[in-house]
Amino acid sequence: MATFLHRIGRFAFRRRRLVVLLWAVVLGAVGAGAAGTSGSADSSFTLPGTESQRAFDLLGEKFPAANAEGASARVVLRAPDGRKISGAGNKAAAEAALKDLRNSSSRIGQVSDPFATKAVSADGTTAYAQVNYTAAAADLTDADHTGIDDALDVGRAGGLTAEASGDALAAPEGGHSAEAIGFALAAVIMVMTFGSLIAAGLPLITAVVGVGVSTTAITAVSAVFDLNSNTSALASMLGIAVGIDYALFIVSRYRSERADGYDAKEAAARANGTAGSAVAFAGVTVVIALAGLAVVNLPMLTAMGLAAAGAVVVSVLVAVTLVPALLGFAGERVLGRARRKSARTPAQSAAPKAAIGHRWIAFVLRRPVRVLVLAVVALGVVALPATQLKLGLPDDGSRPASSTQRKAYDLLADSFGPGFNGPLTLTVDDQDPGTARGTAAGMSKAVAGLPDVASVSPAAFNKAGDTAIITVIPKSGPSSDATKQLVGDIRSLAADDTGPSTGARSMVTGSTALNIDVSEKFSAAILPYLALVVGLAILVLILVFRSVMVPVKAALGFLLSVLAALGALVAVFQWGWLKDLVGLEQTGPIMSLMPILMVGIVFGLAMDYQVFLVTRMREAYVHGADARTAIETGFKHSSKVVTAAALIMISVFAGFVGGDDAMIKSLGFGLAIAVAFDAFVVRMTIVPAALALLGRHAWSLPAWIDRILPNVDIEGEKLARRAPDEGRQDKDTTPQYTGQY
Repeated sequence: MATFLHRIGRFAFRRRRLVVLLWAVVLGAVGAGAAGTSGSADSSFTLPGTESQRAFDLLGEKFPAANAEGASARVVLRAPDGRKISGAGNKAAAEAALKDLRNSSSRIGQVSDPFATKAVSADGTTAYAQVNYTAAAADLTDADHTGIDDALDVGRAGGLTAEASGDALAAPEGGHSAEAIGFALAAVIMVMTFGSLIAAGLPLITAVVGVGVSTTAITAVSAVFDLNSNTSALASMLGIAVGIDYALFIVSRYRSERADGYDAKEAAARANGTAGSAVAFAGVTVVIALAGLAVVNLPMLTAMGLAAAGAVVVSVLVAVTLVPALLGFAGERVLGRARRKSARTPAQSAAPKAAIGHRWIAFVLRRPVRVLVLAVVALGVVALPATQLKLGLPDDGSRPASSTQRKAYDLLADSFGPGFNGPLTLTVDDQDPGTARGTAAGMSKAVAGLPDVASVSPAAFNKAGDTAIITVIPKSGPSSDATKQLVGDIRSLAADDTGPSTGARSMVTGSTALNIDVSEKFSAAILPYLALVVGLAILVLILVFRSVMVPVKAALGFLLSVLAALGALVAVFQWGWLKDLVGLEQTGPIMSLMPILMVGIVFGLAMDYQVFLVTRMREAYVHGADARTAIETGFKHSSKVVTAAALIMISVFAGFVGGDDAMIKSLGFGLAIAVAFDAFVVRMTIVPAALALLGRHAWSLPAWIDRILPNVDIEGEKLARRAPDEGRQDKDTTPQYTGQY
């Protein structure tokens, strides 16, 4: 591997104009494809194999006129000062607002009359109107969104409190401030790391190229493969993360090779052969983690994982081809003024002051047992709250208190009860209309007798009379345990009592039931996903490090960091500890997608840091250093770049904590703290301490495994044996591990 990538690096450096031109052509081609694509990204959500999805599909088949794919909204109107909404002036204001909304768009199929449908609260102060659109939410225009806003303004002008919720409302502007802040912080950190604007700029440039290629390619095929609108966002986030990391590692190794006396071309080739090999295998572990999302059997998540894996592959290709080419253009400027000056006057820099990383590794190696125990216990304590993890999907109740969706949610809960925001839809169907009607009547009566049921609507049948819809309003809120129990009770009732006696089928669906099924599906998938990802990654790492203990230790350390991050997430976002510090307005269940996404993303970054750090240790060991010296040498060489990479990722992820959306806020917090735990506690503390205790046994491999494994030579041992002085500017200079960048 090292020899192959050495040749690629040498070619890219020598033919740098051609390499840059080829990447420009690729970027232009996928950009043209994205510009020429028709249609928008799919925003639909399906959950195969669940009852809620089967019931949803049944509604689409039996009630086609309902247009289940169409957008919807709910307009809530409340009279001032506790007056009646049916009062002459208030009723006129409400009707004026709804008339304005009805006339605002040709895409509106129906606006219900709350006074005719009796959609008025028991105290008479609040009413709501259901608005159904003929187009999907993704196809609504700015004019459609403005129509809702204008109608609310009409109601407010008439003295009413007017708010709205639903997917027909305009999505909040996400903006790119977090990404911009992340890039700015990344630039500052890399300038501080390298002492050179050119060296700091290279990883940013290559990351932008990689993300540009992958995201435009995803856009080009989104309509063809019905990719979800969030697919590109995940690919972009991962592309930026690994793109910066991979380029950062190669550039830092290039500077190290230059410090060892190699000329620019040979230094670029050797950096590509050694650091590039580490990048390639780190990329493989990330791809495994992302492709493994397919085990959840959720089409949306599978597509997101595969697209993000593709973005990682592009980032690896950019790192091992474009980075050496750009190093050829940068020349001596990539070294920075201080490095160029010290190269001209080596005697003045013969005894550099020990860096923080040098002092830290010396401390860890002096007390490995104490350090290891303390770090493991600390992460274990932080992980304890994860035992109380509750999963759910965000709804309007988790939105910022200033949003109209949250205000509408609170108005409905206050006037109609907490369960009104999470109605359950019960479907009953049978080939015989008579059986369907009898079963629907029996189910309605039986469900009404359950303890957490506030109301049950009369059954509504389709034209054929073989399928009924029954709306059940719980007493509890959508995310409460009582509502989850109610869904289970209704399903048990259908499976054990009504279904067997009549032969009809009864199913529960609706957004609340779908959220419950999603949470259960993700909860059940976490352990198989972890087993698959960790197992495959251990096999890859055994190939890389030719050791059993190092990969196992790497996997255990990753589990510690993820559990600790989940514990911190539960403590802050579920229990409310220090919630004011992150600007959290309301606690609630953790987003169902969070543990799976955190495992996939953090595992990829953790293995990056593991490969970057430990390959230099193994390289020193393979080249003749004893086990303890190898740890110290590898740490001195890699700790600075791993620290910089981790700080960049923490800064990027932490930028999302300042947002208003609770889901994005929790995602940013969870990823930022997971990277912090893994990089600084696991990789830079637990790993060297454990390696010190294992000694030379850390690098041992059973003979029978060693015989069947191919030798990938990630450390560049063949390069060192073949031409140790090739490309040296000073043939009498012996390569040394200087620990400098």
